[in-house]
Amino acid sequence: MPDPQSSHVFLGRQPILGREQQLLAYELLFRDGMIVTGNRADVMDATQATATVIANAFSELSTQDVLGPYRGFINVDTELLFSDLIEALPPQLVVLEILESVDPGEACIERCRQLREKGFSLAIDDVVNFEERYRPLLEIADIIKIDLLEQDEPRLRELVGHLKKFGKKLLAEKVETAEQFALCQELGFDLFQGYFFAKPKVIVGKKLTPSQQTLLRILALVMEDADTSEIENAFKLEPGLTVNMLRLTNSVSSGLQTHITSLRHAITILGRRQLQRWLQLLIFTDPKDKTQSITPLIQLAATRGRLMELLAERIAPRNREFADQAFMVGIMSLMPTLLCLPMPDILAQLPVAQRVRMALENRAGQHGLLLCIAEATEATDPTEVGTALKRLPGISVEQLETSLAQALAWANRLGTEKDC
Repeated sequence: MPDPQSSHVFLGRQPILGREQQLLAYELLFRDGMIVTGNRADVMDATQATATVIANAFSELSTQDVLGPYRGFINVDTELLFSDLIEALPPQLVVLEILESVDPGEACIERCRQLREKGFSLAIDDVVNFEERYRPLLEIADIIKIDLLEQDEPRLRELVGHLKKFGKKLLAEKVETAEQFALCQELGFDLFQGYFFAKPKVIVGKKLTPSQQTLLRILALVMEDADTSEIENAFKLEPGLTVNMLRLTNSVSSGLQTHITSLRHAITILGRRQLQRWLQLLIFTDPKDKTQSITPLIQLAATRGRLMELLAERIAPRNREFADQAFMVGIMSLMPTLLCLPMPDILAQLPVAQRVRMALENRAGQHGLLLCIAEATEATDPTEVGTALKRLPGISVEQLETSLAQALAWANRLGTEKDC
């Protein structure tokens, strides 16, 4: 077994959403950093490795960095279920997700009752059919997760009919299409998880909304260093964007001593560099959303941009422009998904530097390699991180780990807004 002290913590997060597609929680996907470095042992105790990574994640990466204002779902197998380690987790912040490999016998039910008494919430993972022997476990759980990949519509309707009798929240996992999402909403699911939300498909030919067009125009003005009055007047054409601008800048500018109360005030206080990055983030928000709910896409864009900026600062410590462009590449790399437009069409509307363009179109240059590293941290296969790191010497596994934790924390603060 590898020495736990030599392992690095790499954390994957998959969003869990409510019925309005608002972000409510994450499933935490813990990975042993030994996979990234390539130093895998021939024999590894999977349960012990998972326990070690969980312990490290909740100490070296603080819960605030990992989760922000959201809860975390953690996979629990049989050995971890009966381990003392699980009781060290903060019950108010986590949901214990009992894996399908756990035998729902008397010992399991008693242990689950003990954990419930200690304040833990329980979810049952990967339910694909109703079996009578699982009834005691379903009765004690708070959330039942249904795997959609194993279901056609008639089977799903029948299964939901059985499970609704337990009065628990139903979570649809592996939602991959708009049709699946609509069906699950119709059937009364409460929570949703899957690639449909984190990696929506690009619909070619979709027109930009007026708000998105305005934002791209304002972003171009800022990048061209236009007068403040010209930028302010452009914002006033879209009142919804004005409100979002004030709310988002108040949310993320926590270091300021006073709230931002006007557009001109925001532009002056933030400065052009900060204004540019908030405009890039605002493109991912809905100007009609008065609650300013944070979506998985804005979380992903914010994390990617901040991670690339932090890594760029390590490569070129005294080059502010290089780091700013890294942030821009990270944010803009997800705009084709958001705007449903090809990258060349988006770049045609913005005066970006040539190396930014090369990174976004061809993953070329140092910014392109940084983007590959950021994308690898989001992949389901953690070995992709090691492959990406080898292409850009100068960034160690330890530095990536630290920067990723800082980026997650920065993105999480977008969800802790203040009143304007």
